[in-house]
Amino acid sequence: QVQLEESGGGLVQPGGSLRLSCTASGNIFNVVAMGWYRQAPGNQRELVGTVARGGLVRYADSVKGRFTISRKDAENTAYLQMNSLELADTAVYYCYANVYVNTGGPPRVGDYWGQGTQVTVSS
Repeated sequence: QVQLEESGGGLVQPGGSLRLSCTASGNIFNVVAMGWYRQAPGNQRELVGTVARGGLVRYADSVKGRFTISRKDAENTAYLQMNSLELADTAVYYCYANVYVNTGGPPRVGDYWGQGTQVTVSS
């Protein structure tokens, strides 16, 4: 069982910045990748960005150049630095992790999600 605890959301004006944090804990064998997805009202959940253990990073085109994702593997923690925020960035941001979980046998891989943190960009 894996739990993802995320924080850092809030209300910010257009052009402002926020930093999200997410820490994975539980019966973890290995965290393969971490990142964030987001979901705005009436929309489907969409990729924001992810970072793999080897450092490979991917971003949605809509945030590329404005958002930066990083990771501290030893702490199973990821960070999302959001700069130049726009109204369209308003959403619930969900931490994501692809994790190998200890099972008593061979580790089992699965996807896990945080509870979400609200990011609101408004003037």
